[in-house]
Amino acid sequence: MHEIGRSPVSLALGGLLALAAAMGIGRFVYTPILPYMADGLSMPAQDGGLIASANFLGYLAGALLGSSSRLRGDPRTWFLGALVASALTSAAMAFTAQVEMFLVIRFMSGVASAFVLVFSAALVLERLTLSGRADLSALFFAGVGIGIAFSAILIAFLGHIAATWEHLWLASAGATLVFAGGAAVLVPKTTPALTETTKPNLQDAPKPEASGSLAGLFIAYGLFGFGYVITATFVSTIARTVPALQPAEPWVWLCVGVCAAPSILIWNRIANRIRPRPAFALACVLEAAGVAMTALSQHPLVFLFGAALLGVTFMGITALGLTQARRHAEALGPDRARTLLAGVTASFGLGQVAGPWFAGQLHAMTGSFQAPSLAAAAALIAAGLIVLR
Repeated sequence: MHEIGRSPVSLALGGLLALAAAMGIGRFVYTPILPYMADGLSMPAQDGGLIASANFLGYLAGALLGSSSRLRGDPRTWFLGALVASALTSAAMAFTAQVEMFLVIRFMSGVASAFVLVFSAALVLERLTLSGRADLSALFFAGVGIGIAFSAILIAFLGHIAATWEHLWLASAGATLVFAGGAAVLVPKTTPALTETTKPNLQDAPKPEASGSLAGLFIAYGLFGFGYVITATFVSTIARTVPALQPAEPWVWLCVGVCAAPSILIWNRIANRIRPRPAFALACVLEAAGVAMTALSQHPLVFLFGAALLGVTFMGITALGLTQARRHAEALGPDRARTLLAGVTASFGLGQVAGPWFAGQLHAMTGSFQAPSLAAAAALIAAGLIVLR
């Protein structure tokens, strides 16, 4: 088992399982469970949006805390502990019906998700680079999409057999623990030894590009966070509440996850061909089109295609934005790199926090998710234009 853990592919798979558990399930399983909670608790959309915002606020706090140089300790211990915490917070959702408790639990879940991402990425990506297999980072990040797809299948199956929303949360917690066990086995405590022939393979990473406006990057990344998260939170709810779209509900979140899994590999290659900034702008436009389709169309196939566009772009935009941030960090020097990356993370996180709350409030006023979804599409277009300039 120790030898398996030293394989770069197994290491990447261990990281994939960690992200699938903490991000694909722990962070995003709320989307397919939300319609069941709304029905079972008669919960209005503004409460659903507020709970989602609490999770994203916790993710923001966790990302900033996890990136702090003051936080010491073994990254493996941190991310495995955070995986257990993610499972526990999912299970805790089944034992209350109070919105205030949901807010606290989902905030804690957001912190745990961020810790898994920060510490597993720091550990796995460093070891992959030292092993000369940095190209396997795309496999590592595919965990988010695979976790989303898995959670979609799990929730659709349990919903089909009439499981309650409480059972859905408990099943998600159990799945998280299983994935965490796989990550613990595949990510060893020791670092693979280097050989003289070991050379990093970066052929799939975007090539460096001269940095543009730093302020523009901050604004664009915040707008992207706002733009993607509204549909990413409410797309299953939209499918359930629009009668013509109900046949698409079991498939919509699965569609997002399946398309998200290979998206970073796809957008890295696109960025190598047309440069990262135009690639970022193109992805924003495609995502805006997908968001608009989920808002305006009542045809299930068009709705699913819009969800597919969301899935194939949101992780790619995330990676491309961080690529641009690293370009700025290289120019500013190592002393300010951590501060810059924390600032970009904060901008993105604030957009994520604002999106679900805004959508819930606007839904309460209009009775529809159409207006907030179109606002999200406009924000994505604006983000693409800012980065392109």
